[in-house]
Amino acid sequence: MYLVLVYPTRRAEGDGREVAVRIEPGERWDALVARLDAEGLIASPRLFSIYGRLIGADEHLREGERILARGSSPREVVQRIAVGFGQADVDVMIPEGFHRFDVAARLARRGVCDEDAFLAATADRSLLEELAIPGPTAEGYLFPDTYRLREGLDAADVVRRMVTNFRRRTASLFAEQAAGLASLREGLGFGPHEVLVLASIVEKEAAVHDEQPVIAGVFLNRLRDPSFTPHRLDADPTVSYGCLERPDDAPSCADFRGRISRAMTHDAANVYNTYRTERLPPGPISNPGLRALRAVLSPQAHNYFFFVARGGGRHVFSRTIGEHSRTTQHLRETVP
Repeated sequence: MYLVLVYPTRRAEGDGREVAVRIEPGERWDALVARLDAEGLIASPRLFSIYGRLIGADEHLREGERILARGSSPREVVQRIAVGFGQADVDVMIPEGFHRFDVAARLARRGVCDEDAFLAATADRSLLEELAIPGPTAEGYLFPDTYRLREGLDAADVVRRMVTNFRRRTASLFAEQAAGLASLREGLGFGPHEVLVLASIVEKEAAVHDEQPVIAGVFLNRLRDPSFTPHRLDADPTVSYGCLERPDDAPSCADFRGRISRAMTHDAANVYNTYRTERLPPGPISNPGLRALRAVLSPQAHNYFFFVARGGGRHVFSRTIGEHSRTTQHLRETVP
């Protein structure tokens, strides 16, 4: 009775860290239990082995990679490694700055929904209209957070949940920063969507949080200052995103392997290329967090128009192109 009613709900000690376990075709139950024990995923291998055999889990193992969390209960472990014992809930952490392709891959890896189905849902025009998303996809609205999701969910429902979370989590920020939004609306015609687009770029450019308001200020200076023409953001991450979003449109994307080239920054066929397109790209390029959104709504006031990476995730900021060129050259000569 204990093994059926009490033991399955007793959680093992653990910090919740996820571990990938690959179940090979024809793998023996005892060998799998030993590996689960070695990874710290079960508390008592002997009891778990008996429990699994008692309910028949040993004969219905799932093949392939399974993601398990330390601190799970025996029942939750069985649901993840065997078929027919209920769908398991999984915690999926979506970091700030993930784009929809990253999100889709992570959801699929954890068994929540199919990768292609999720990408299709994020571009489904009827779903975007239902969720009042003005962009070409749900990019930007898939709020970075930790979600408890069930295996085998409908991809559209996952998108709905993430977008609903975005609306809930950002409502107070936009209310708090109403003056900043009004200033952006008056000076640049920005609404919340345009703020989100720029925040998605700031999120990808700023590796450390305290530089986000500074980098937001640089981009806004480029857009606002009449002497800075053409009003281009010149942001590398937008070029990379264009090659993910519309790889067949731009010839330069054929050679894209994660690093941008000079040819890519010169390719006007890439509509996300802010080295060739003025103002903002067609939509967000990532899913930013609250800090990046706040940085755009409340940017640091300064006279910088340029920045270059100096290592350690930080940048050197410059006021003129001459100063920027000298700084860039100096860093090339001194930074290994």
